[in-house]
Amino acid sequence: QVQLVDSGGGLVQPGGSLRLSCAASGSFFSIYVMGWYRQAPGKQRELVATIARGGSTNYADSVKDRFTISRDNAKNTVYLQMNSLKPEDTAVYYCNAELRRNSWSPKVDYWGQGTQVTDSS
Repeated sequence: QVQLVDSGGGLVQPGGSLRLSCAASGSFFSIYVMGWYRQAPGKQRELVATIARGGSTNYADSVKDRFTISRDNAKNTVYLQMNSLKPEDTAVYYCNAELRRNSWSPKVDYWGQGTQVTDSS
């Protein structure tokens, strides 16, 4: 089995900071891209940031100057440092990992359970 456990959400004031983390566990051959997505009530899930195994990153325009994604390959863990939070950042944040269970298996996306981030005045 593969499990992604994400954590670190909470209630913060606008302009505050949070650090999300997500650790992958179980049996898998290799993790390729890891990332964070978010979904606000009534809206589609959207990409926040991704990071490839070698370190290449991709950010949504709305967060690229404020959030930083990183990963620790030895720990199979991805992080999202969120600074200068805005009310519009309020959403459930989901960890994502693209991985192969076996070397002969296709790449498949796995998801964490989600962690709530709430920016409130």
